[in-house]
Amino acid sequence: MPESPFSFDALRRRPDVEADNLFAVDASDRLILDEAAADVAAAGPRGMVVIGDHYGALTLGAIAVHGALDVRVHQDPLTGERALALNAADQGIESFTHHPLDASLLAGARVVLAQLPRSLDALDEIAAAVARHADPDVVFVGGGRLKHMSMAMNEVLAKHFGDVRASLGRQKSRVITARGPRAEEAGDARAFPRREHHADLDLTVCAHGAVFAGTKVDIGTRYLLSFLPEMRADAATAVDLGCGTGILACVLARTNPRVAVLASDESAAAVASARATAEANGIALTVERDVGLSKQPDGCADLVLLNPPFHTGATVHSGLAGSLFEEAARVLKPGGELWTVFNSHLAYRAALTRTVGPTRQAGRNAKFTVTVSTRA
Repeated sequence: MPESPFSFDALRRRPDVEADNLFAVDASDRLILDEAAADVAAAGPRGMVVIGDHYGALTLGAIAVHGALDVRVHQDPLTGERALALNAADQGIESFTHHPLDASLLAGARVVLAQLPRSLDALDEIAAAVARHADPDVVFVGGGRLKHMSMAMNEVLAKHFGDVRASLGRQKSRVITARGPRAEEAGDARAFPRREHHADLDLTVCAHGAVFAGTKVDIGTRYLLSFLPEMRADAATAVDLGCGTGILACVLARTNPRVAVLASDESAAAVASARATAEANGIALTVERDVGLSKQPDGCADLVLLNPPFHTGATVHSGLAGSLFEEAARVLKPGGELWTVFNSHLAYRAALTRTVGPTRQAGRNAKFTVTVSTRA
């Protein structure tokens, strides 16, 4: 790469969790940019698209190092969008815009750089969208860490592209390059969100590729649902925090139509999935894309339901759960309840008591614990 004042080392993760073992850039970002250097240089204005950039390394590197212009970007987590904006401001870089995963992102794209998602469904949806909307001569350059990649990724890309090739590994990273989008498979972009009806809940779950658990009902959510009859019967406002496909929010809103239910998640795929799930079941609720509950005022909720993640990206870390506990405490009214389900080995009860208020165990099975914390 030519010399540039741009600094990968200056990139940060904020507003996502920051810690000594969590990084804003890795070797796969550098390898993707190296492998795509000639294609990026030839892409021209609005010919360049970035998908899945973690914190800005691909977008800002393409602009500052390879001279890309008018880069269109899709990042599923809102923290990623905000980190990119903050890192761009730090380094005085502009010339990019955010888009959903649709034609506004991909129309006329000649080069697509991507951090490969770990979910094959997410990769399937991305590849289908690129094949359907991008230029017929588009080149897709996706990379990742070897420990998170599999041969199945090549198979997914081969559904949508005629020429799929993997690079040699470098610093425990690899790139897969795909060319020749298959027009006959482009209709698969319309296969999302996928739908599955769960007779035991009488609920149709809709899911885009990147959403956790897909169309399934994960066992933690299913366990928390069994406690709905014990939750505050007089609640007027409730929040499904980190809503995923919106299962908790939809069942709560259907069970008690008097409750105004908000489903909130930072994932664009989750928000789109929750909206589709609510619509498929004829359920009225509000869905917001938000980091935590930053759009909500203090003391606005009687009830919060939470099935918190215990990892950030591929790294197990409790920081994200702790920030969600803080957000729940902030929005709960005095006497409001936070119902949380978590893997029992995580032992969150002390943190919940410290952050929210008195916390008791409502139930425990072979894998999960459910607690209820009351806002002091």
